Amino acid sequence: MKHVFVVDPKVFHDQQWRMDGLVDSIGQYFRTQEKPNFSTLFSHYPRDAIGIIQKQVSEAEEDETIRVYAIGGDNILFDCLNGIAELPNMELAIAPYGDTNSFIRVFGEGKTELFKDINSLAEAEVVSTDMIEVGNNCAINGCSIGCTPAKAMRKREIRERMGSGISRAFMGFWFFVNNLSFTFNKEVIAHPYQITIDDTDYSGNYSLIYIINAPYFNRNKVALAGSMPNDGLLDVVLFKSVGPFKTSRSIKKYARGKMPSNCVRMQAKKIQIKSDTPMWIQTDSEFLRDTSMTFAVVPGAVQVVAVNNLTYQGF
Repeated sequence: MKHVFVVDPKVFHDQQWRMDGLVDSIGQYFRTQEKPNFSTLFSHYPRDAIGIIQKQVSEAEEDETIRVYAIGGDNILFDCLNGIAELPNMELAIAPYGDTNSFIRVFGEGKTELFKDINSLAEAEVVSTDMIEVGNNCAINGCSIGCTPAKAMRKREIRERMGSGISRAFMGFWFFVNNLSFTFNKEVIAHPYQITIDDTDYSGNYSLIYIINAPYFNRNKVALAGSMPNDGLLDVVLFKSVGPFKTSRSIKKYARGKMPSNCVRMQAKKIQIKSDTPMWIQTDSEFLRDTSMTFAVVPGAVQVVAVNNLTYQGF
């Protein structure tokens, strides 16, 4: 087996010593192995990991199993997932060092530190896991369309435009204005979509659409109680359009793990969504705009490393 560690240096911020300690622990473990076969590499920009993984695959022996370690948060996990997708003999290990580590929570709360132990990650078995095929991309947590990704994308634009020299209070003010503007934007909270879910038409006006593979998505919010990443199905939640204040309340209620009255929930294998104008779309940690998108479950597509023989936990 070949072990490929892909580190996102940004998640360590200014604590170089933490990253150095991690790299040292990787080397210490493999120096004890009879035939060490590992690489420790660094991803410096979005999708950099995809090229890194493809190069490692091209250098591996034929039919050799490659275990890729996503060391960081949801961003590097997304890149590593898309780097291994549809390739044979690939395994995905998650070392949660980021500010946001959504997927790992499906193994149960309080298990994060277990996945930081290099020995355990290197020696653990895997669990077969579904993924979401989203156009030319793949996701493992979930996707959203509508007002939530719209607000997040605009926040990112504001942060990039203003830079790091702006005070937190001033930035917070602009974020508040941004949220308020979208809350009262009918084009966002009552957007017309043409939706087909497993050959059934659900077209109409919606404020938000969730397509979920795992129960946690979008930082600490609960995506959908009962959603499991190995059941061969996607969980879909459609937020029917209501007034601005009711929309805000329903999204907050959903974030607390409750199902609002204006929501329709179902399970499906394939979801097709179209719009006359570009939609606001989030796939795991990636954002995009498009007028048409298909979301399809790919059962058992990813072999995810599960330390201590942990299994996926529903709630």
